[in-house]
Amino acid sequence: MTRSAKKELVEFLTSEFASSSALIVCDYKGLQVKNLEALRRSSKTTGIKVHVLKNKLANIALKANGYPEAELKESNIFIWSNDQISLSKVVCKFQEANAEKFKVKFGFFDKAVVDVAHITAISKLPSKEELIGMLLSVWTAPARYFVTGLDNLRKKKEEA
Repeated sequence: MTRSAKKELVEFLTSEFASSSALIVCDYKGLQVKNLEALRRSSKTTGIKVHVLKNKLANIALKANGYPEAELKESNIFIWSNDQISLSKVVCKFQEANAEKFKVKFGFFDKAVVDVAHITAISKLPSKEELIGMLLSVWTAPARYFVTGLDNLRKKKEEA
């Protein structure tokens, strides 16, 4: 990789990391390419970006965005998004399917370092769509119960 290509990559990463609110660093040593492609395909539908990066270039982009110092060693895959919950869900689901060869190391949520336990806890929260569905269910419950009550009253009068 030439010096100018590295510079362009760092600029790209700096802008990407600046616009994302969540970043997870994982170890993918021993993972087959077809599994890595499956992660990329599943991530693409939710707007999650997945890249294997050189640690030094990633560190430069992280420092440029004000992220805390991170110890990046060995082979790492960087996964980032604007939605912390969907990112955590995708990563934890993939980790369950490939437990032996894919490990979450740590992450950054709102530029603060988070550990694996925090990422796992976030992955168990309901998504935005699920929360909207729950809220709509609560909002429509009174009308639904009123209609059910009227229907039962109608049936009772028809029997009498």
